[in-house]
Amino acid sequence: MKASRIAAATAVAGSAVLALSGTAFAHVSVQPEGPAAKGGYAVVDFKVPNERDDASTVKLEVNFPADHPLASVMPQPLPGWNVKVTKSKLDKPLTMHGEKIDEAVTKVTWTADGKGVEPGYFQKFPLSIGALPEDTDQLVFKAVQTYSDKEVVRWIEVPQEGQDEPDNPAPVLELSAATDDHHGTSAAADNAADKTDSKSGQTAAADEDAKGGSDTTARVLGVVGIVIGAAGVAYGVLAGRRRTA
Repeated sequence: MKASRIAAATAVAGSAVLALSGTAFAHVSVQPEGPAAKGGYAVVDFKVPNERDDASTVKLEVNFPADHPLASVMPQPLPGWNVKVTKSKLDKPLTMHGEKIDEAVTKVTWTADGKGVEPGYFQKFPLSIGALPEDTDQLVFKAVQTYSDKEVVRWIEVPQEGQDEPDNPAPVLELSAATDDHHGTSAAADNAADKTDSKSGQTAAADEDAKGGSDTTARVLGVVGIVIGAAGVAYGVLAGRRRTA
């Protein structure tokens, strides 16, 4: 009887651990395809797992940060889903590539026109976004997940450093340092020009050295020729005197 109770308690504890683990990992997240460098553009995937056993995910809303607006947001066509990009006027216009931008994307909504994300599956929702801000290390996107049974889960809690992950964490995109492709392009060009000039100078110096070496060799050969010629003349004169004698 005691063994049966222990086995039952173990089973319940195991089920609870599995349930908690599933809840902890089954949240909406965002990951870049490659680097997401500050000041640049990136393709990011919003990953949506379905942790329900009896309902499908039929809608996803991703809200964009108002404190770091993104002027360019382009969704990739996704079979089985309709996508809507919502833009709003900015309180403070942005300047990008010399152009003033007075509106930015505030929300992207995907709605299933079929079965959606069924139980036991996940779906990636890709977006091309930019230009990424340069004055922050991360972007927080609050997401809302809707199921076919009308249940709504709001992934809107902002994770705090040094604290446990909240029950419904918002997707967070970590930004990497700016690359030379975005910053330092002029410096790189200047460095390349300096290297070219330096190389040209070295080549010119080498040519001068080679030319100087050639001139020296020619002078030496000329002197040697004169000496040999003089020796030949002297030998001829001596030979003539010997014959006369």
